[in-house]
Amino acid sequence: MKIENFLKYELDKRRASSGFRILKLNNKQQIDFSSNDYLGLAQLPVIHDNSIEFVDNGASGSRLLNGNKLYHEKLEIFLADFFKAESSLLFNSGYMANLGLISSVPQKGDTILMDELSHICIKEGARLSRANYFNFRHNDLKDLESKLKKAVGNIFVVVESFYSMDGDNAPLEEIVKLSEKYGAGVIVDEAHSTGLHGESGYGYCCDLGLEDKIFARIYTFGKAVGAHGAVVVGSQILKEYLVNYSRQFIYTTALPYVNVKTIENALSYRRQHPQLWTKLQSNICLFRDLLDSHISSLDSHHPIQGIIFSDAKSATDFSEYLNQKGFNVRPILSPTVPKGKERVRICLHAFNSKEEISNLCHHINEYFQ
Repeated sequence: MKIENFLKYELDKRRASSGFRILKLNNKQQIDFSSNDYLGLAQLPVIHDNSIEFVDNGASGSRLLNGNKLYHEKLEIFLADFFKAESSLLFNSGYMANLGLISSVPQKGDTILMDELSHICIKEGARLSRANYFNFRHNDLKDLESKLKKAVGNIFVVVESFYSMDGDNAPLEEIVKLSEKYGAGVIVDEAHSTGLHGESGYGYCCDLGLEDKIFARIYTFGKAVGAHGAVVVGSQILKEYLVNYSRQFIYTTALPYVNVKTIENALSYRRQHPQLWTKLQSNICLFRDLLDSHISSLDSHHPIQGIIFSDAKSATDFSEYLNQKGFNVRPILSPTVPKGKERVRICLHAFNSKEEISNLCHHINEYFQ
């Protein structure tokens, strides 16, 4: 077919650039330095309660039809309290939560300003909205202010608390002050701080005491929480608006009970076990101490670490080298990251032993000698 010839042509181009993607099953024989299960909660039987009877699993329709159950509403009350918000609304994933919020709230004549390294779901949300949207240079307050001065209508500044490819954090306190100066609402995607930062894992915004100054926060449960789903927290008015206007909420089948219960179990467990975050921070320090300083690596104090390369093939070759040594890591290639900044992403976990981290750093250092 003519269409398939075009698809094959595009795939051949990607193969030639060493950027071709394939699905791989996890090799359980390899040590996990790849998953986002930072605290190891996804592996705990107590989180995934096998005694639950799935009599009413909530998969009978959207919540506006017959899918809204008492356990959804109870969890939203729990989440609003956990994340220090007036109200909360469940979504089926972090991608859908960002898409549903950003595509529906900003209107024609409004302005969305996004950090250039924002996740693709944030950018897709902006494209689906009818608002004007612009990137500002990563964590660049001067560039953000220059765009705030030109912004029209209701203004939204969208950032991530920690960025998924670089592991660095947004200067949230400064961004909030700048946004207040120009009357902009701040939206923060807390995907990579949910479950980590703060005494109970309530994320970076609450850890900084900024929760009351931020228009909306998105918390994702598919990473450190070890579950599935996400929540948008903010005012009760915001929740009511999303229930009425967010297509990604309105036309989606409700989360089943197993997901709802797992989210509550995991966050409750994290609240009771702050030592998980302490152990993970210790592992991050160990990795950074053992890695040779001459190696081009991310300047990150987050579980997300990485070794930077100038081309896709070098990153892929290094990833395969570490795989052969028994470590589960993956290359991150263009267009996920810019060309010339390909990398092997290394995710550290609370369950990684000192010996595992020492061995990993030994093989990385040896490769670059």
